[in-house]
Amino acid sequence: MTSVADKTPVLLSWSGGKDAAWTLHVLQQRSDVDVVGLVTTITEGFERIAMQGIRVDVLHAQARACGLPVIEARMPARASNEIYEAVFAAALATARERWPGLDTVAFGDLFLEDIKAYRDALCARLGWTPMYPLFGSDTARLAREMIDGGLRAHLCCVDTQQLDASFSGRAFDAALLAELPSVVDPCGEHGEFHTCVHAGPMFNSALRVKRGETVLRDGRFAYTDFLLGSLSAAA
Repeated sequence: MTSVADKTPVLLSWSGGKDAAWTLHVLQQRSDVDVVGLVTTITEGFERIAMQGIRVDVLHAQARACGLPVIEARMPARASNEIYEAVFAAALATARERWPGLDTVAFGDLFLEDIKAYRDALCARLGWTPMYPLFGSDTARLAREMIDGGLRAHLCCVDTQQLDASFSGRAFDAALLAELPSVVDPCGEHGEFHTCVHAGPMFNSALRVKRGETVLRDGRFAYTDFLLGSLSAAA
């Protein structure tokens, strides 16, 4: 049996969505790695996860359900890429102080080569080794695997230039997959949609969430709010 001391410690880039959650699940099945914590980019002022728009208190509930600490990389709204890289570097430095010897960070990217190349270059500059457990996956098969495996999530953001706003707030389930237009990736890898995970095999217990209002931001992105509440795995 492999002891914890023999495993490679890994920090996981956590968006609060299905891909990050399934990446954690996959890593939890491996005998050679040990996920020690999460790192998440937070937009200050809004107090939400960047891109996904998930509330910080929901993030913290997700982290508790995973049994992992979360390190927040905080940046102002509409921050430049330079600021993003600076706060991400600072968060990685904080992680390395907490877990000496930590030098591997995992991402939930699926197939976009340009994003992978960007992360590779950034990690190289910062002295970190990137890991992509899901990269190269068939996204149609992966989406079904997530759902069949017990992952439960709802769409919390929809790019209305790629997908109708009515999909925002819906459950990420077989019915949704069947109704997605053929041009939309089943996992939303082109940014068509983002998700908020509230249950799955990577959690020790399901989050209790309830659906809030849906608002359109920047004339393009339909965000559906999800709040901690009394409705078990609901929306």
